[in-house]
Amino acid sequence: MKNTVIVGLDLAKSVFQVHGMDTDGAKTFNRKLRREEVRAFFQDLPTCVVAMEAGSACHFWAREISALGHRTLIIPGQHVKPFVKRDKTDAADAQAIAIAAMRPDMQSVPAKSTEQQAMTVLIKTRALFIRQRTRAFQALRGHLAEFGIITGTGTARLHRLLNELRAGAIEGIPSIVRDAILSIYEEIEALDTKVARFEKDLALLSKREDDTRRLLTIPGIGPITASTIKAYVPDATMFKSSRQFASWLGLAPRAHNSGGKSRSGRISKRGNPIIRALLFVSGMTLVRQAKTKASGAETWLTRLVGRRPYKVAAVAAANKIARVVWALLNSGDIFRAPTQA
Repeated sequence: MKNTVIVGLDLAKSVFQVHGMDTDGAKTFNRKLRREEVRAFFQDLPTCVVAMEAGSACHFWAREISALGHRTLIIPGQHVKPFVKRDKTDAADAQAIAIAAMRPDMQSVPAKSTEQQAMTVLIKTRALFIRQRTRAFQALRGHLAEFGIITGTGTARLHRLLNELRAGAIEGIPSIVRDAILSIYEEIEALDTKVARFEKDLALLSKREDDTRRLLTIPGIGPITASTIKAYVPDATMFKSSRQFASWLGLAPRAHNSGGKSRSGRISKRGNPIIRALLFVSGMTLVRQAKTKASGAETWLTRLVGRRPYKVAAVAAANKIARVVWALLNSGDIFRAPTQA
């Protein structure tokens, strides 16, 4: 164990697996650890690189092991999988993590602080309540359709219809069905309150950070998007360029180069889906503004909207926003609109 320079740690709930390697890549140990033995094991181990796969609790263990003097690496799972030998076992997974960590060009994920993880919990909890609210709305539309009541698009119309149902203005629905529909509607109202509370908390947190205040100056970006970017991208300097950042978010087209010919396909949709979805919504906002702008000033987006489909232009606008985000996070500046020639 004295010659160990890299340790692959396969995380689990109760039983962990560790695989040690020396500078030549030879195995120094491969053993199991109970959860209560992990801290004591790394405390007695000489300073080395501890690599783990990105997943549940990886940021917690990265902070705990770093506090003991070790250097930690969090490697995405798709980069570890090619090094797994034979069948999937905990020992093989730990060995694959250690082998992947020895690659000099291996990409890693920076460990999040407690505050950054707290922000991600708020964001994910809000997203959970929104999904539950959407399912409840879909259930209401389906139940009402069974009795010949079809609502238009948009939640405002459905709210008005359910208020009429609550007041008894709609006939032809049995009382037991009416009670069930109103119970779902009460759940939707409770979820609305919870979502509004989390959005208020995120808006307040976005005003405290310097980076999020700078991101709010970008057209199309609001408190939720700015807070999400700050929570999931703690250090923008890990990306060499704005193009790499946009590619990491999955907003760059797939590349297919063969025989000296290059073809670009659809966007890859790799990387963080939460940020990508929010930036797409921001892009849709900019495209909508470009189509309704009455000033007559021509920009690259107005020209693009004139010749490309609506959502294609929105993806291009999202890619542009991602590049501006990277530039502001690295320069510490605020957004300034380009002057018209």
